[in-house]
Amino acid sequence: MSQHLSTAEPPQGANVPSGGSASARARIYSLAYLSSHRCSPPEAIRVAAQAGYAHVGLRLWPNAAGAPQQFLLGRPEVLRETLAAQRDTGVGVFDLEIIRLDADFDPQRWQALYEAGAALQAKAILVAGDDADEARLTANYARLCEVMKPYGMTADLEFMPWTAVPDAKAALRIVQNAGQPANAGILVDALHFGRSSTTLDDIRAIPRSLLHYAQICDAQAGTGFTTEQMIHTARCERLLPGDGNIDLQGLFDALPADLPISVEVVNFEREKSASPAEWAATCLAASRPFVER
Repeated sequence: MSQHLSTAEPPQGANVPSGGSASARARIYSLAYLSSHRCSPPEAIRVAAQAGYAHVGLRLWPNAAGAPQQFLLGRPEVLRETLAAQRDTGVGVFDLEIIRLDADFDPQRWQALYEAGAALQAKAILVAGDDADEARLTANYARLCEVMKPYGMTADLEFMPWTAVPDAKAALRIVQNAGQPANAGILVDALHFGRSSTTLDDIRAIPRSLLHYAQICDAQAGTGFTTEQMIHTARCERLLPGDGNIDLQGLFDALPADLPISVEVVNFEREKSASPAEWAATCLAASRPFVER
């Protein structure tokens, strides 16, 4: 690990919700990057604490060159401030974004992300599959899991209908063909469930050991959208749970009842009238009825 990361102090009491009733704390919630994209990493943690989340997700690596992200890698002062926010609030970091498995994949490229995850005591890194050669993608996923093993995080492969891992069946096949490493995982995003060929039976077929968290939002369901439309919704115009027609109740009934929930609702237009803390609280309140049972 690099010197400025290996000497950082871990947060004390992280992963403990900051408020709310006992029933509200029964389900673990994480404030996803897309729900707090206006915030720096320490700001996101403080917003999460104010709104009643136990964790945050941070996008420390952009999903495309020049795309939006939160800046922390290579900035030791931001890491120190983020760790201080964790200690002050008890809010932990659940997942980091994002690693993309493409034809030129080199697991060492993300060394700084692994080190940041270890320093922040993150639990997972979100992984996307972009290589149309499934055999190579599978081999590279296995390599990634091996490289990440010393850092104590899972590599959670997210299926997205416009990628080389378009549905839950493909994600499960890749993970199983990779040998199902101990730190392997599959990430279920409600949006991609609703816009792919994935069925509730496909969700139930995912072994519990591969499920570490799931993401919630809403949208208009269906498989007739163009790639551009799907990406636009995913990155700019998700709906609050209950405002679309994805079968959220069916989905979260099919998933384990104790699975941590990442609340991932980005909607540029609706967010204009709310502060980051107000939006985070609104998203959490809309999510709870579908997952607390």
